[in-house]
Amino acid sequence: MTLDIPTIDKKVDTRSPRLWMPKRVVFTPKALDEPYGQQLYQRLENLDLPIEKLKSNRITGVRGENERQTYATAKRTLAVVTAPPSAFKLRPIPPSADWQYHLAEGCPAHCQYCYLAGSLSGPPLVRVFANLPSILENTVQYEQPGKTTSYEASCYTDPLGIEHLTGSLAESIRHFGTRENARLRWVTKYDQVDQLLNLPHNGHTRCRISLNAEPIARRLEGGTASVHARLQALRKLALPQTHGGGGYPIGVVLAPIMPIPDWQKHYCELFDRLEEALNFDCNLTFELITHRFTPGSKDVLLQWYPNTSLDLDETRRDTKRNKFGGTKFILPKREMQALRSFITTELSSRFPQAKQLYWT
Repeated sequence: MTLDIPTIDKKVDTRSPRLWMPKRVVFTPKALDEPYGQQLYQRLENLDLPIEKLKSNRITGVRGENERQTYATAKRTLAVVTAPPSAFKLRPIPPSADWQYHLAEGCPAHCQYCYLAGSLSGPPLVRVFANLPSILENTVQYEQPGKTTSYEASCYTDPLGIEHLTGSLAESIRHFGTRENARLRWVTKYDQVDQLLNLPHNGHTRCRISLNAEPIARRLEGGTASVHARLQALRKLALPQTHGGGGYPIGVVLAPIMPIPDWQKHYCELFDRLEEALNFDCNLTFELITHRFTPGSKDVLLQWYPNTSLDLDETRRDTKRNKFGGTKFILPKREMQALRSFITTELSSRFPQAKQLYWT
């Protein structure tokens, strides 16, 4: 096993983001009735954050005069609430996992292609669920004897981006570490993984890092860790615990893949750096996701990021409709084929033992 740390190119962006600290923290009465909610209250109070105890379970004071102002206010707000009854009826989430569950909704990052713009309604504040123990226990009933069942925790949040505030991801990892036939999956654009390295995960959690070509990450992924910092976090997660790492199964979510100018060069540079970071045997998977958007998400994104350089030109896209009649704008077939052929071939050559789980 080769464990030398790669030399850092002085031109490479190595920044780690400042930990997100909300300007406003609110607790609903129901959240404070939960024992885990009380733990969250103590944790956030110890961080000397401004906490409000709401008189009702309705969150107010987030909307501004326009969508841009509402966005800014919401992105500074953390609400500790209880997940509604509907959250206990899990939904399948192919091809990522068998089921999705939620420890929170909303994300502190500022990605200009944000998929939550089309998934969550209302202002984009972060809602953390104080009834997490009940949420985790509820997942047990979805298992089938003799079958391994997977659960995705990152559909509506970046769990690592708020972990320093909540501890909810560690709670989940410990929980799934005790479940013989259950597997946890989560993904992040952050890098503060040290707090996760010594947890008793028993190999039941796959930690995935979202990566992209350097120009996309720099231009469109505000408030996140640099690509370099994410690569080093991935390395830490994968290294055996005997070598100071976490010993986790890991994954790369390459998303959203875009045909930017010189895309072959930029993705090859990313893969070069990934090879350097993972210069030892590890349990690795790839998930490959191209950029797409809906009419609804486009409208929201342009209100949040009116000066974005993200290509949202519908005339340059193919149209895909789902079984419910919804419209999605995807990359044209020729571009999609070129990207897929090049990227999958490169990854197969460089990481022959890794599984490419899907391309979408």
